[in-house]
Amino acid sequence: MLQVSPEIGTWLTRRSSRTGDWTTADLVEAKRGATVSVVIPARNEEATVGAIVTAIREDLHGVLVDEILVVDSHSTDATAEVAAAAGADVVAQDAVLPALGGLPGKGEALWKGVAATSGDLVVFVDGDLHDFTTDYVTGLLGPLLTDPTVAYVKGFYHRPLGAEADGGGRVTELVARPLLNMFWPELAGFVQPLAGEYAGRREVLESIPFVANYGVEIGHLIDLLERRGLDALAQVDLGHRVHRHQSTQALGRMAGQIMQTLFDRLERYGRLITATPPATMLAQFRRGSSDGFDRELVLTDLTSPERPPLNSLRLRDIA
Repeated sequence: MLQVSPEIGTWLTRRSSRTGDWTTADLVEAKRGATVSVVIPARNEEATVGAIVTAIREDLHGVLVDEILVVDSHSTDATAEVAAAAGADVVAQDAVLPALGGLPGKGEALWKGVAATSGDLVVFVDGDLHDFTTDYVTGLLGPLLTDPTVAYVKGFYHRPLGAEADGGGRVTELVARPLLNMFWPELAGFVQPLAGEYAGRREVLESIPFVANYGVEIGHLIDLLERRGLDALAQVDLGHRVHRHQSTQALGRMAGQIMQTLFDRLERYGRLITATPPATMLAQFRRGSSDGFDRELVLTDLTSPERPPLNSLRLRDIA
């Protein structure tokens, strides 16, 4: 029998659900005047973003979803045009709060998406999903609309990779899960702590910082656990997820950003004090000549800047 701590076992029972637990009609009735924004961060996703927007617009817009926003994150293809043609509002990442300048990264797109929308509840959906269904949106909204004590909901799913039904999520299994189990075992019950599909109450999302890069998701979970407690967090089984997979070297850079964020939180919350902070430079090697003997050294700065809580900026002139 699987052995887990009593706290995790209780949380898994109370705070885990499936997208089929609610119908759209159930959620429309539970909405009671609340407004919902869907934010889709997208960088060079012209092949997939249009179908995602179309599905949400046709199935849920005006019924359960009030706003669909695509944040174009420095795309060099027709992502913005495709998203707009499908019926989304589209903003360029750096055009939101321009007085603050721009930072590169997914977390920056998410933060700008919160700033540019107005819904009481915000649902995040990645822009690279294939076979997308609006069950993702209804599933994530279910706990928030039906239980006022839930502040933030993570999705989880089967992630196929080649012949492996759950071969995706390599950074989760090799980096995020071991480190969370070591330092924040309270979060061990999350099936996919790095999932890009999640939702939260606006006042909650505006109260936490957003790491600008791929550390954003693990930063959210740790910050919310420390500030709100485990019972304010929930997770929903969304079925399966098919998306564009990253190269191994790209996953290495992602893993480094996640580790930087986690070590920053260890210091911030006094869980581990180090005399020397971790180095931020990642050295990788790229194949050079076709004979495979030459290697090009590639250096990536993993420094993880973050945006402050949006509610801390409300009194400033940031228009």
